Amino acid sequence: MGKYIIAGNWKMNKLPSETCAFVKEVAEATRGAQCEVVCCTPYVCLSEAVKGAEGTHVAIGAENLHFEDKGAFTGEVSADMLLDLGVKYVIIGHSERRQYFAETDETVNLKIKKALEKGLIPIVCVGESLEQREAGITTDLIAIQIKKAFAGINAADAKNVVIAYEPIWAIGTGKTATAEQAEEVCAAIRSMLASLYGGETAEAVTVQYGGSMNASNAAELLAKPNIDGGLIGGASLKSADFAKIVEAAK
Repeated sequence: MGKYIIAGNWKMNKLPSETCAFVKEVAEATRGAQCEVVCCTPYVCLSEAVKGAEGTHVAIGAENLHFEDKGAFTGEVSADMLLDLGVKYVIIGHSERRQYFAETDETVNLKIKKALEKGLIPIVCVGESLEQREAGITTDLIAIQIKKAFAGINAADAKNVVIAYEPIWAIGTGKTATAEQAEEVCAAIRSMLASLYGGETAEAVTVQYGGSMNASNAAELLAKPNIDGGLIGGASLKSADFAKIVEAAK
């Protein structure tokens, strides 16, 4: 299966003035980690995050990027800007970006292509709403998201994409998909990748689960064969909780 990656998504939390010390705290708490450890921070915190991660095993990610290299896009940040800071990962297509900032499957695809072109590792989010799950169309919806996200991307590049399955109804709600529900969808995602690229590529892709993964449920979720890590929200803001999740990813 894909490489184990535990990535924290800070969202709009923490200040630049506290970021460097916190990333160092995360690095110390996760010393000896047997997986990739990533902190994805707000744009304004990235420089301090990179400084805090220097000389450690922790990688730094951004929470978004624009699909153009430069231009009249007020408030946006390019892949080159992220690379210049020392960023390695970037989250693309989070449900909050789709819901609040008009992110579409088409812009997700453009952003993935730009990230891959520049050598950033995209963490691409897919997931269904509660209404969609109750309607029994979870797999159909995610198949559309996957096919549109990977449109025009070859197998070699596809292996460098991380997919995060995040059921929208479980993000920040305290509700979590059962380990069986999460495994079912992550296995379906891998099957979708196999239909697009073949089994070898599908096995090489890291498929994470996100959506209220925390210190108490991480071990059960990460024990499932098609779950290769987690995209962690609230629990990534406390180094001790984050470290317990990292410890579970063996």
